[in-house]
Amino acid sequence: MFLVTKSTVANRGALHMRQVPRKFMGRTALWPRGGSLGLWARLVFEVEFLRYMAALMPFVVATLIWREYALAIAQAPIPMLILIYLVEARLLRVPPGKRAGLVSEAEAERGLDLLRERARRILTKLAAGRGIDAGRLHLVIEQSEMLRIAPLSLVSVQSEDGPAILDLSRDERALIEDTLFQPPLTERDLQKIGLARKIALHDIGLDAREVSAHARLAAIIAARSGG
Repeated sequence: MFLVTKSTVANRGALHMRQVPRKFMGRTALWPRGGSLGLWARLVFEVEFLRYMAALMPFVVATLIWREYALAIAQAPIPMLILIYLVEARLLRVPPGKRAGLVSEAEAERGLDLLRERARRILTKLAAGRGIDAGRLHLVIEQSEMLRIAPLSLVSVQSEDGPAILDLSRDERALIEDTLFQPPLTERDLQKIGLARKIALHDIGLDAREVSAHARLAAIIAARSGG
């Protein structure tokens, strides 16, 4: 999971938005500020051009081994396109015809219900902690379609006031990390549900006016106690 905020993204210009929800995958690259090697590698792997180059490596190796056929190999676009298709559509992704069978209807409903409950809990605590009493917040989750490798989820909290992506504090990021993807709904589980239900982007909203007085009081007490 990559939490997208000004504090975690190096190329902050990519966070500019005109409407909610703001979508990133397939439109702009996000590079983490710091981040683990695994996150960097997964984000780099999401770049289509680099994956295509990796898929075509057998042709590069072949031209180095059989140099007398190098020109013929380099001028064989159809086999190259077929190889790219097999890697992208069959090796890395689940074929569209098989996606509906990834989860049952009951599992998908339970997972989406749990996602909504967790997202609203997170947004409630964020709104109460920040003293936001008007406007609408959105927890937005984008996930890569490539099921055969480690999942990649871009998670952001977006506000209709601006609109803007909230710059989450360390405690707020910890809240999301500790709440959003925990059994029985893991990052991989949600990815399967999204593929089966053809959900490219999960957008769960909360009107700040729905935040209870109890939640706001709890946030005030927690702030005063340093918790």
